[in-house]
Amino acid sequence: MEPNKPAPVPPPQGYMGPGYPGPQPSYGYPQYAPGPGFQGAPGQPPYNFQGYQPSYGVPPLQGQPNAPGVGIWMPAPPPIPNCPPGLEYLSQIDQILIHQQIELLEVITGFETSNKYEIKNALGQRVYFAAEENDCCTLNCCGPSRPFTLKIFDNLGQPVIELIRPLRCSSCCCPCCLQELEVHAPPGKPVGYIKQLWDPCLPKFSVQNEAREDVLKVVGPCVVCSCCEDINFEVKSTDEESTVGRISKQWTGFVREAFTDADNFGIQFPLDLDVKIKAVLLGACFLIDFMFFEHGHNRQQRVGVW
Repeated sequence: MEPNKPAPVPPPQGYMGPGYPGPQPSYGYPQYAPGPGFQGAPGQPPYNFQGYQPSYGVPPLQGQPNAPGVGIWMPAPPPIPNCPPGLEYLSQIDQILIHQQIELLEVITGFETSNKYEIKNALGQRVYFAAEENDCCTLNCCGPSRPFTLKIFDNLGQPVIELIRPLRCSSCCCPCCLQELEVHAPPGKPVGYIKQLWDPCLPKFSVQNEAREDVLKVVGPCVVCSCCEDINFEVKSTDEESTVGRISKQWTGFVREAFTDADNFGIQFPLDLDVKIKAVLLGACFLIDFMFFEHGHNRQQRVGVW
């Protein structure tokens, strides 16, 4: 008989030899503690772990792809001297995409609700979020001609731009009381104005600075109605000799065009244009939306200046 062999002794705690891989992280979680993220290339947002979610009540991290219910925000640029707070984003872009949100209550019942918009850059990153402030009576009694205050918020939820439209005449038959819109940045401080110009054939607007001096003009087509193609409003110099940009109402398909008034717009302007004037052109886009593409109670929209 062979002598009794001693029982095997377990390895000491923490030993990482063969067959003892040591404690492993739970499946489905990152192997490193979620921190502020790795610093990426210059000019790029830091990388955040895919599985990490912020605590309840804390705003989602900027640029985090998995933030619940929130798109990817454009990284915040550094502050710029003499630039209104929140307009630094506009200094880095030459194109803006505006997507109006579909309101189910409005689609089902026809009951007018306040408009909401997502404002994105060419990469699809959200730059701002816009929301109309209005009361039920004004929304449903005045229709597309209603006065409104529309506030534009940054990724921290702070209002950076305020658009104010007073109640004015909706037809060129009354040239003494044409459409106008004030642009404030920040709210309470005017930086420019949009004024409709009287013209018997074309929709025209003057883009003005804070001193009410003409800087640019916006000229639309004679018939503001089209099927299966975009509708373009050209941004021109004050003498209308040269084109420097464009505001386009984008075709969104038969179903959406027929049953909703949720529109998509694109704005193009020079990259080196003053950020205040870029904000005013943003306001011009919203005024054009309400004037020509917001449906009334009869589901009809204007097709021209009359």
